[in-house]
Amino acid sequence: MIRHCVFLRFRDDVPATDRHSIYSDLEVLCAKLPGALTIHSGLNVSPETGMDKGFSEGFVLDFADAAARDAYLVHPEHQAIAGRIVASTAGGTDGVFVFDLEV
Repeated sequence: MIRHCVFLRFRDDVPATDRHSIYSDLEVLCAKLPGALTIHSGLNVSPETGMDKGFSEGFVLDFADAAARDAYLVHPEHQAIAGRIVASTAGGTDGVFVFDLEV
């Protein structure tokens, strides 16, 4: 299984409604994709002050395997959502941190 972790530093001017829309669109997409198992999104609730480096929210997606993750990455709907994310984060791609784990 692949756990796809994405941590975000949204710009201050991006309203919560826009953030929630991104997460909702990801949930809709993942419900359609073979091998996409679960998705969770939300705010960082860690008590370790400052350790988040400003990445205050994000999402975690579990895939059955690397092939399912790879299909998600190139899917046109993912590409569109990813573009919205980059446009909404502080510094564009600097405001996005992606880390995949084999679980």
